[in-house]
Amino acid sequence: MKLEMQSKNKTHGKSTQSFLRLSEIKNDTVVLDNGCLRAVLAVSSTNFDLKSQDEQNAIIFNFQRFLNSLEFPVQVLMQSRKMEISGYVEKLKNLAEKQTNELLRVQTLEYIEFINRLIENASIMNKNFYVVVPLDESIFPQAAGFVSRVFGGGKAKEVKQRIENFEKYKEKLDNRVASVAANLSSIGLRGERLKTEAVIQLFYNSYNFDAAPALNVDKLKDMDIAKE
Repeated sequence: MKLEMQSKNKTHGKSTQSFLRLSEIKNDTVVLDNGCLRAVLAVSSTNFDLKSQDEQNAIIFNFQRFLNSLEFPVQVLMQSRKMEISGYVEKLKNLAEKQTNELLRVQTLEYIEFINRLIENASIMNKNFYVVVPLDESIFPQAAGFVSRVFGGGKAKEVKQRIENFEKYKEKLDNRVASVAANLSSIGLRGERLKTEAVIQLFYNSYNFDAAPALNVDKLKDMDIAKE
């Protein structure tokens, strides 16, 4: 009984990271536990319903052409999070404090109050879209041979081979990412590859919805995809 309880406690004590099929995240690239690579593109959105009939038909046609052009599978990910506007509200408060016109100051404060009531009474969600681009070629070298294991040097050679494979296969993945981004632009969508820090934050947000703030693409370095 005692051993059984210890086993159960150990299971419950596992971190989220222990359940992820990840080896590492580096150079804007996800390395899975089997050595295969993944890249993540943050993609802008478009309001399809506000388009004219001709524009909608063009989007559908270009999306179909995009799918037909793919020579490898991709994953489309949508993440819905409660909209984070605390920074926006704080900026409005600072503007109100600096406002010399009393009427404009009062109107700004009333607008802030309206925004706060709106957020409290309505569940306003922010949707982020991503495309995951894969390369299913493992960077892990094959197991070292018997001679290497006996006489040493196998570990160093394995590490060197892994680094060389990463650089070689990452170049292939980069070409795929560039191709996907170019094809998305034909639909009128902008795609930008997530940097290493942003990929880590995306994984953290995905498994910590209550604790983590929504990924703010406007603040990601070298990105400009959220503007219509």
